[in-house]
Amino acid sequence: MSPSLRSGPAVTESRLPLPLLRQGKVREVYEVDQSHLLIVASDRVSAFDVVMREPIPRKGAVLTQMSAFWFQLLADVFPSHYVTASTSEILERVPQLSGLEEQIAGRAMLVLRAVPVPFECVVRGFISGSAWAEYRNRGTLAGEPLDQGLTESARLDPPLFSPATKAETGHDINVPFAAVAEALGPALAARLKEASFALYQAGRDHAAARGIIIADTKFEFGADAQGTLRLIDEVLTPDSSRFWPVDRYLPGRVQPSFDKQPLRDYLASIRAAGGWDGEAPPPALPPEVVEATSRRYLEAFRLLTERNLEQNL
Repeated sequence: MSPSLRSGPAVTESRLPLPLLRQGKVREVYEVDQSHLLIVASDRVSAFDVVMREPIPRKGAVLTQMSAFWFQLLADVFPSHYVTASTSEILERVPQLSGLEEQIAGRAMLVLRAVPVPFECVVRGFISGSAWAEYRNRGTLAGEPLDQGLTESARLDPPLFSPATKAETGHDINVPFAAVAEALGPALAARLKEASFALYQAGRDHAAARGIIIADTKFEFGADAQGTLRLIDEVLTPDSSRFWPVDRYLPGRVQPSFDKQPLRDYLASIRAAGGWDGEAPPPALPPEVVEATSRRYLEAFRLLTERNLEQNL
């Protein structure tokens, strides 16, 4: 096993001396003050909206540092809630965390507080995952018809804006754009769509130059105390995206990937064999699946940022 995978114990949950605002599938969110939050990404992993029992080593640091990279790279495309993911800077701003570096090193991000928009803004440049499953069965996405004759992993040109409901537990549900416009108003819905396309295009172009196809991704947005709409949560990570190697892309099949596809594929095989119904509790993960998933996260980080993870910590 590489030194990257041996570095430090896995962190399944942080416990910090700050008010815990909420705990999600992967992250704990703490209140720092009236203007700031601290987001800590654990090494927990979810697939099919179910949290696995086994952690993925280094995953939390990859998610945090990759998001920090993208927030800075995309700052001219759209404003975000990002302040810093530097552990030393966080300790200077939040001194009560001194002595707890093992829980936060590399995996904590200080951000501006924002009220989340209650939809995930998904952009699909290729048809895969739940979108392919619906299309294969009904020829639609979120109930709306798509072009006939698409194959699995086919390129969608232009990309599709495919919003979904947000769920802390259970499964997210794809919804038509009209549902977002009805809930939020047409002006805000249109702005979310426009911002999502702009962010996807910038991220897609950067990744393509480094040998990665961003097949699809989800963005989340929120309004800060001044009402400014900002990109929040995580951005263009293996948890929120499908990353495929450009040189191995072949439509009509499941693609090799740099994200958590090894985990998804394993769970899909268990489901197909009748060994899991897709709900909690999940099946145990073999060590080789955990290791393969860890390697994919680390390799995605290296390719996209052109740095090894340890250089960011």
